[in-house]
Amino acid sequence: MSELLDLVGARIRDIRKAQGLSQEVLAEKAGFNSSYIGFIERAERNISLKNLEKIAAALNVGVGELFTYMQEKSELSDDDENVKRLISLLRKHDSDEISMALNVITEIFKTYDRK
Repeated sequence: MSELLDLVGARIRDIRKAQGLSQEVLAEKAGFNSSYIGFIERAERNISLKNLEKIAAALNVGVGELFTYMQEKSELSDDDENVKRLISLLRKHDSDEISMALNVITEIFKTYDRK
């Protein structure tokens, strides 16, 4: 599976959720069936530039906005490989799971801060 597909799919999902849209509503606005949106968000299907443009228009964002995670990742240095891996891992999960992971990481760091 391509990391680019993972990141773009995660970005589409995050924008869709931030706008309060279901996969079904986004699919309808973009002219697709809802299962196609799910496949894209889970990086199970490659997406053409034409379809990427339709999804961006349905989300009322520019196509470049769908590549924001790629920009964030490129801002990290090569020494930040573990941070890049962590970001990629988090992008695949919903906000509740990310909050739970943040709580666990925070507790781990509190342990180190006490030493």
